[in-house]
Amino acid sequence: MTLLVRDLRACYGKSEVLHGVRLEVAPGEIVALLGRNGAGRSTCAKAIMGLLPASGSVSWRGQPLLGRPAHEIARLGLGYVPESRDVFPRLTVRQNLLLGEKQGAKQGANQGAAGRAPWRMQDMFELFAPLKARERTEAGVLSGGEQQMLTLCRTLMGNPDLLLVDEPTEGLSPLMAQQVGRCLQMLQARGLGILLIEQKLSIALRIATRALVMGQGRIVFEGTPQALRADEKTWREWLQI
Repeated sequence: MTLLVRDLRACYGKSEVLHGVRLEVAPGEIVALLGRNGAGRSTCAKAIMGLLPASGSVSWRGQPLLGRPAHEIARLGLGYVPESRDVFPRLTVRQNLLLGEKQGAKQGANQGAAGRAPWRMQDMFELFAPLKARERTEAGVLSGGEQQMLTLCRTLMGNPDLLLVDEPTEGLSPLMAQQVGRCLQMLQARGLGILLIEQKLSIALRIATRALVMGQGRIVFEGTPQALRADEKTWREWLQI
């Protein structure tokens, strides 16, 4: 169930943004995709999920993904948590979560490939207690951090086997950001693979199994978080603002 990306290229109009990206994410690991704003990290996630035209090779469970629509890719067990916090604003927190659950049922994802029990709404409320207190509240009036939590939980209700998570701690308090990090580690312990796009390096490098650094649409570093911390050249050229 490894996600394999080889020579991935993607464009916005005539401008090529990804220049032959190569990466992989195996079950039970968190791969942090790091880099400055504009490096191409979010574009990479969108291309994998079929949200942008792309070329190269992307495969999951041995099946090619490029050219498939996003909803079909999701049915294969990939969950995408966008940076844009795409909640249904006129629906309550509970209704948003129920939509994720129904989508998972449509996908036949009542049980993960690793034999995991499906996520329940109660699990979501235990992960993020603030959502429990707001379950009857329309999502559109939640804070940005609460909407981010809701987006992550709604994706989990579809019971994916791999998550692409784009900037999950943006707009969150330091305490809530730490809680999101612990949540991702718990998902990792349950066997999920996670591609984590994260700007807060302290959190990303604490929880990641491997770190990738993207610069100008290419992977310029791959290694352990410890190796990245020791690589002054990479920090100076591709991570420091």
